[in-house]
Formats: sequence, C-alpha cells, structure tokens
Amino acid sequence: MEDESPLGPATPSLRDMGPVLERIVRRLTARHGRSFSAATVARYVDECASRLEVRARVDTHLPVLIERFADQRLAALARGRGLSPKPVPEVLFVCTENAGRSQLAAALMRHRAGDAVRVLTAGSRPGADIAPVVKRLLAEQGLDVGDEFPKPLTAEVITAADVVVTLGCGDACPVRPGRRYLDWVLPDLTGLDTESARSVRDALAVRVDGLARELLDHTAPGGFTGRELGRSA
Repeated sequence: MEDESPLGPATPSLRDMGPVLERIVRRLTARHGRSFSAATVARYVDECASRLEVRARVDTHLPVLIERFADQRLAALARGRGLSPKPVPEVLFVCTENAGRSQLAAALMRHRAGDAVRVLTAGSRPGADIAPVVKRLLAEQGLDVGDEFPKPLTAEVITAADVVVTLGCGDACPVRPGRRYLDWVLPDLTGLDTESARSVRDALAVRVDGLARELLDHTAPGGFTGRELGRSA
C-alpha cells in the first residue's frame, strides 16, 4: 500500500480556483488581520497561486501549497517590518531548485536547534518536488522534511532573515543590508552516488552545527533583537 502523501489526501482537480482562494484569504485574514488588511492578504494569495501553479506537480494539492506559501510570506513580512514578535534568530537556506541542498540543510538545522532558530528555505528557480535523495539521506538519520516544499525566493523571507545561507544559487539571491550572508560551496546532490551524497550531508551537518552553536550562543535571554549578529533591529 502506498504511503499517504504528507499533503493529505488528494482532492478532485479544481477548474475554478476562485472559491478555494477566497476560503484561503478568509483563513489567512483571520490569522494575519492584526498586521495586514484583507486586500493585502488577497493580493498575496493571488500572487502565490500564480507563482506555484506554473510549476505544481500535483495540482490536486495546489490549494494546500498556496495557503502555506502565502502564510509563510505574510508572517515573514510582519516580522521583517516589526509588526509581530521576532523571538528567535532566523536562517534562510537558498539553492537553485529548493529541492536538494537547501532542504537538507534546513532539516538538519531544525533537528539541531529545534524551536530556538526559525528556518526558512527558498529557490531561485524552484523545482516541482523535493529530491528523493534528500528524503533518503534524512531517513537514514531518522529525520524528514516535514511539510516543506520547493518555493520561490521572495523579498519577505530575505527581509526577515538574520542569516542567509546560499548553496549554489549564484548571484540570484539579492543582497540586503543588515543581513549576514554565508556561501556554502558543496556539490549538487543530483547524479551523486550514495556515498558521495552522504558526504555532502555530513559536510552540511558540520556547518549547520557550527552555525547553530553561534546563533544559540548569541541569542539574548530576553529575546532575539538582531544586534547579536550585527544586523539592525
């Protein structure tokens, strides 16, 4: 029997997304209404739908991904503008497809730091799904990618991030003042044999562990302000 999709059971294909998007807007407006108007929420939902629809592999799960993507962007926008609390440091992992190294690094950071570090991912040219090799490498250590999925790089997540870690996306990641940028040069997982892929995972784990220690050591007892890493509050 096939494993159930992490996105939940499939739903019938939706020819008219209008009513679905309206329900998403209502739910997200209830969640983010203190920071943004319903019109702003609707604009983000529409944009997220457009950006995900062109690359969706399983269109029956598209509404779930749209809601998650819009929710993440609105939350990051609120934190970046100081409209909602920012109690912990944030790390953004970026690679080209957001399907390989960035997802692997993110899962390792979440395992290492737990809720003490907020972890986001994005891709300069996101793929359709997380690479199977990433899932295998994590499963070997009893880990998984959770509800992650490839998503486009947007201004909101860069603005909210304290540290931006790039893994092979070249110059596609915009540089914003007040953020710390790290470029981890490691081979793309595509086409690697099993042992080589494990070597990339283990090298990532070492770097993630070092960054996590630094972030946790510099987090102020009363909450994270951004000054600890040299970024503006």
